[in-house]
Amino acid sequence: MKAYQVEEPGKPLVCNEVETPNPQGKEVLVKTISCGVCHSDVHIHEGAFNLGGGNKLELPLERPYTLGHEVFGEVIACGDDATVEIGSKFVVYPWIGCGECELCKKGDEHLCNLAQNIGVQMPGGFGDHILVPDQKYLHEAGDIEPHLAGSYACSGLTAYSALKKGLPYSSDNKAIILGVGGVGMMGLQIAKSAFNVNPIVIDVDDEKLEIALSNGASKAFNSTKEESLMEILEYTEGGAMTLIDFVGSELSAGFGTNLLAKGGKYIIVGLYGGELKMPLPLIPIMERTIQGSYVGSPVDMEELMELVRANKIDPIPVEKRNASEAYQTLLDLKDGKIIGRAALMHD
Repeated sequence: MKAYQVEEPGKPLVCNEVETPNPQGKEVLVKTISCGVCHSDVHIHEGAFNLGGGNKLELPLERPYTLGHEVFGEVIACGDDATVEIGSKFVVYPWIGCGECELCKKGDEHLCNLAQNIGVQMPGGFGDHILVPDQKYLHEAGDIEPHLAGSYACSGLTAYSALKKGLPYSSDNKAIILGVGGVGMMGLQIAKSAFNVNPIVIDVDDEKLEIALSNGASKAFNSTKEESLMEILEYTEGGAMTLIDFVGSELSAGFGTNLLAKGGKYIIVGLYGGELKMPLPLIPIMERTIQGSYVGSPVDMEELMELVRANKIDPIPVEKRNASEAYQTLLDLKDGKIIGRAALMHD
């Protein structure tokens, strides 16, 4: 099989011929049809997350490693204990836990400290085949287009899980999405369909804001404009009850935390990096909640895919590229040149 692999963090990917896995027991071998490219892939490719202040969280991954956790593919082989039909096609849930720890047992497999995530610790969809440890991680996609389907395993799942944490939503002008790149745009679509809210959107890119407005955002603000902060506070009548930050940078957090009403929730999703700096007394005085949200649980995934199969979530723009363009796609995503998402298509 062919895989575009990271041999040295931050450097061009290398196309390698590697042995095709032979599934055993409950394992399932999936031939990759498409694989979405995520901002997390950019960080994993670089080998570290930016913690701010010149500090980095290094990722202890064995090289070479194969990126790609937004996989849609076809089952071509199974272990003896798997019963899934050969030739069937699925979206793959990639956040694989140990199954034995307290987190896994309570359903939060995505938070497992011994995770073997596809596209991180385990080879992912930048290769033309992936090995899935159990058929329970396979989700039918209905009639969704193949180039869009894989994005629900991370972009869609991440947005859905974060929006669940932001409940309840009382009105459109009390909910804000900060950052309408690929995940934020998916969040806008899911907010409308699953949570019956048309949120305010904030970004630094007028083109993205226009697209968000055309896709149902109730109002759009460019945070680079000096007057935006006061205009948002006025429009929200004193601040948002829920603000979901799909950027996760020092700039986005510095701007967004000033937009919360008393009792509001600030949910950080993006992994751009940096430090959160704010006056601590304002957190208890304003009764504000600051919470992280990381991908989503298996239950979240099943709930989301039920909406997907019912065609209740409007599609977002997804640019199709050949898998051979994987490295350039990482660069373009990092430089903000991709509107919506990009998906690598395997031959």
